[in-house]
Amino acid sequence: MSTYVIGDIQGCYKPLRQLLKSVDFTPTRDRLWCVGDLINRGPKSLDTLRFLKDMGKAATIVLGNHDLHFLAIFYGAAPNRTKDTLQQLLDAADCEELSTWLRHRPLAHYECIDTEDGPQNFLMVHAGVAPKWTLQKTLQLAAEVELTLQGPDYKLFFDNMYGDLPKRWKEKLTGYDRLRVITNYLTRMRFCNEKGTLNLQVKEGLAAAPPGYRPWYEFEQLTPATNILFGHWAALEGQTNRKHVYALDTGCVWGRELSMMRLEDHKLFSV
Repeated sequence: MSTYVIGDIQGCYKPLRQLLKSVDFTPTRDRLWCVGDLINRGPKSLDTLRFLKDMGKAATIVLGNHDLHFLAIFYGAAPNRTKDTLQQLLDAADCEELSTWLRHRPLAHYECIDTEDGPQNFLMVHAGVAPKWTLQKTLQLAAEVELTLQGPDYKLFFDNMYGDLPKRWKEKLTGYDRLRVITNYLTRMRFCNEKGTLNLQVKEGLAAAPPGYRPWYEFEQLTPATNILFGHWAALEGQTNRKHVYALDTGCVWGRELSMMRLEDHKLFSV
């Protein structure tokens, strides 16, 4: 059995199938972890979502910002923008079933994997982990959002999800301000400062860092005890220069590669 973690698919269904075929992926034997942004911007969001849902327990998925955006559209909290490529999915007869399934995916996944170098801990999130959040805190706060998404007030969550404020985590935050900043850290973050203040406007690579801001993973405190797997930031081109922090989004939807790593030996694959 092998466990593979794949970068942002974003509706690039053909490369997804090609990449899995290249490693002879077998759902009854292997497992696929997805760092989120399964859909949108690429041409085949519907096929991608159906395929991953049909994998059942062989697929482990965390939600990305594009996945949450689709859910907000479906539940009437956001418009379907011209740059979105979600209409076929929204028009599908099984859209509600797919939306319910997607809404019940987590924002963080943590697991110990037996690797060639012995047992190793892996934390998978879409965008990153806030400075000073411990592993336990990260999972606890992710669970707060998950409980809301899976509870009776999920439509209110989407009504209040969008926005860049608060810019920094504080324990005393409550209500949708608390849920929004947790969601922004886990699904939208790239740059922050040492206090955890977010800059959500800059989306380019490291050279574009605003004064006083650095990539979030230069502040995180989980490594080396925990390997962190994330996507979201295609401009990194898969590089973090941190031994235990793995950037999996290599810009497939922008005409570059779809990348995947086998956790047991950290070997990379791409198409």
